[in-house]
Amino acid sequence: MTTETADLQLVDVPGPGALGGGWRRALELLQIIAIHDFKRTYHGTVLGYLWSLARPLLLFAVMLTVFTTIVRFSIPHYAVLLLMNIVLFGFFQESTLMAVGSVVGQEAVVRKTQFPRLVIPLAVVATCLFNLLLNLIVVVVFMLAMGVTPTWTWLLFPVVLAFLLLLTVPVCMIVSSLYPRFRDVAIIWTVVSTALFYGSPVFYTLSIVATHHRTVSRIMEINPLAPILELARKWVVGGGAPYPWADGALLGIVAPLAVVGVLWVLAVWIFSREAPRIAEQL
Repeated sequence: MTTETADLQLVDVPGPGALGGGWRRALELLQIIAIHDFKRTYHGTVLGYLWSLARPLLLFAVMLTVFTTIVRFSIPHYAVLLLMNIVLFGFFQESTLMAVGSVVGQEAVVRKTQFPRLVIPLAVVATCLFNLLLNLIVVVVFMLAMGVTPTWTWLLFPVVLAFLLLLTVPVCMIVSSLYPRFRDVAIIWTVVSTALFYGSPVFYTLSIVATHHRTVSRIMEINPLAPILELARKWVVGGGAPYPWADGALLGIVAPLAVVGVLWVLAVWIFSREAPRIAEQL
């Protein structure tokens, strides 16, 4: 053995990180994967995109029947509110559930050198966002047909979508990066997302909860989905001041924003830590 050979040492070479290859490459791959996933989702189906709309409409029909015949809420334009909330929450739920196994589903691509791992969950969010925008067109048509009068506060709706994205992206990053190592994440998140559906003001409002259980209402306000759905109701359907702090709900905005901030810190830390090791876990 020569001296040069003896001096050689094995060095661990980490795998590609969250954005291995740079932002430009990541954006190009994000566009390619998102378009491919959208086409693949409905490839070979008879109704195509309409299946994406059929799911929330079916849930809407069932819940509308229950909460207008059995349990009645005195909420203005309740049918419109229910459909809009189901569509908004459906985006969050669909994105996060699809993101759980997204990295594993792209195993062949993940093993390639310098592939930016972060693109995979972001592509899931982009695909679901496109579905959401299409579904919102149907919601707007339904609102106009039900007699909801457009107001200037409709222009604030993009803020609701921005908040929804700020919440959805870090959750997708966390579950997608943990699943290759901990396969229980899929089962756990399915249960958590179901609990969030009933713990969020989807088919009721926080004011109704506060009337009977003020403490429970305060706890529910910590849920970041609560102010998103409440603001959508206030700004689009009506039934409240245009600004959340105008009716004393500023605390109900600060606490959820703090939760979202913590989620982003965890998402960046977890994804950056797990991304180089993902290929080893597959």
